[in-house]
Amino acid sequence: MSNNWSFETLQIHAGQTPDPTTGARALPLYQTTAYQFRDTQHAANLFGLAELGNIYTRIMNPTQDAVEQRIAALEGGVASLLVASGSAATTYAILALAEAGDHIVSSPSLYGGTYNLFHYTLPKLGVEVSFVENPDDPESWRKAVRPNTKAFFGESIANPKNDLLDIRAVADVAHAIGVPLIIDNTVATPFLIKPIEHGADVVVHSATKFLSGHGNAVVGVIVDSGNFDYAKQPERFRNFNEPDPSYHGLVYAQALGVGSAFGANLAYIFKIRLTLLRDIGAAVSPFNAWLLAQGLETLSLRIERHVANAHAVATWLEAHPAVAKVNYASLPSSPWNPLAKKYAPKGSGAVLSFELKGGVEAGKKFVEALQLFSHVANIGDVRSLVIHPATTTHSQLTAEEQLAAGVTPGLVRLSIGLENIDDIKTDLEAGFKAAV
Repeated sequence: MSNNWSFETLQIHAGQTPDPTTGARALPLYQTTAYQFRDTQHAANLFGLAELGNIYTRIMNPTQDAVEQRIAALEGGVASLLVASGSAATTYAILALAEAGDHIVSSPSLYGGTYNLFHYTLPKLGVEVSFVENPDDPESWRKAVRPNTKAFFGESIANPKNDLLDIRAVADVAHAIGVPLIIDNTVATPFLIKPIEHGADVVVHSATKFLSGHGNAVVGVIVDSGNFDYAKQPERFRNFNEPDPSYHGLVYAQALGVGSAFGANLAYIFKIRLTLLRDIGAAVSPFNAWLLAQGLETLSLRIERHVANAHAVATWLEAHPAVAKVNYASLPSSPWNPLAKKYAPKGSGAVLSFELKGGVEAGKKFVEALQLFSHVANIGDVRSLVIHPATTTHSQLTAEEQLAAGVTPGLVRLSIGLENIDDIKTDLEAGFKAAV
């Protein structure tokens, strides 16, 4: 399959051909733990990376492999890796680069779970994270850099603030100081934004959300652009440039990096697969990988409808007397509208938020009055979803941290589904009546 095909074609065909044994046209589900070796030499070759193939499903699975190839093609990367969840993807993406004593620079406008990981859990492992004062200002990123900084991190479209990161500007700062930029592209999906085209080096997703799209599979994915050459900075990235005693003395940046026998710079993805996934084991279930494949086949169609509904809702909310503010970058009133036009001309996703004038109590009453919207801690479903972030997803943050993430007391987050737009508005109006 040529990567020159359109997005709509790649989302159906990339990474897969008819099964050579059975002729099955749909992606087979390989629900197996382990794989038979042809002989002892074949086994030795697989373990020594002299030959690529399947050993054990914790590390690799044929169903998983097809989906990985498809997502890499959609994001424009050289390789990807499926893991058990979006949180696992973010954690592995960081720990592949940073260890105890290292430092990461991040935008403060983050999903609550990611903020917790960065603020509380990673420091317990010895990895310190600095949140920039103003993610919209490249100089704010530059000022946060330390000699032990190993990566920059941000969300292409932040959840729930719906602010867009100036990916190119932040990538330029990251590359100037010699570190990769990691972008969480969960809300946008590659149909709306391809961060790699704008300078990002690594892309992560909670594929549980829009990529899968049906609220039935917890999956994470890491995509590597192959553009960051870890061999150029052996002192900063020693784990890529010194022999790995746990894997036959393998030097990732040399054996698997730029100019490798595999035809691409695969050092980053292989390091995660061969060490973190092997040792920590946050492996994706083959069944969940298969469910993700089903969702990917309709991704563009779903996102088009998601965005159309979301834009209609955002416009309607902005004119509603009970609403103090709407956060949706595609609205002309949004301070991030210029970035939305630059990076997401097809629309700034289907997750939006708005602030009720009545504060926390109004937010609670609003949510509890809805019938069509499902009150769940998720986004990216075909169904419309609602939550009150201040008392749920971001409740563990201090008031100051909540504001930095764009969470105010009366903020309500919506993930707009594929239902009829009139039905969506009718349900929201019932919420407003209850909140007054």
